[in-house]
Amino acid sequence: MARPCDHAGCAAAGDFRAPRSRADLQHFYWFCLSHVRAYNAAWNFYAGMSEAEIEAEIRSDTVWQRPTWPLGSRIGARAHPRCDLDEAAEPTRESMRKRPLSPEEESLAVFELVPPLTFPTLKARYKELVKRHHPDAHGGDKEAEEKLKVINQAYATLKASYFSGA
Repeated sequence: MARPCDHAGCAAAGDFRAPRSRADLQHFYWFCLSHVRAYNAAWNFYAGMSEAEIEAEIRSDTVWQRPTWPLGSRIGARAHPRCDLDEAAEPTRESMRKRPLSPEEESLAVFELVPPLTFPTLKARYKELVKRHHPDAHGGDKEAEEKLKVINQAYATLKASYFSGA
């Protein structure tokens, strides 16, 4: 048996549910299609709330009504010896030098690229750097020759690491 529409004077079947109020989202009115459309058009979850209350509700919704803590403020996170949560959010040159760079990281730095890396991007950047630093373009300059050697080695490293099948 179909339940009747909760709109006063309507005899149609109430097939569509709508919350009774913002404070009681677990209990519903049951409306027919035309009355649920009218109800939804007039529904305002934030009705009667101040701007501060609306802002607090939106902030609460962004974390699914769960508590949050500032990064690094929880004791459990500091117990791990490899977590450096006390450092600034932006890495500094000093903090980045704590460990040696891998050959891939050094090669990416030479090319001034960041992952994700595509082969066409790598190849285009390689061609650009070779044209810029080729010794013939610098009158046989030894410094340019050394820079080209570094570029070639970096290219070989990245090609082998990321595109061994290319």
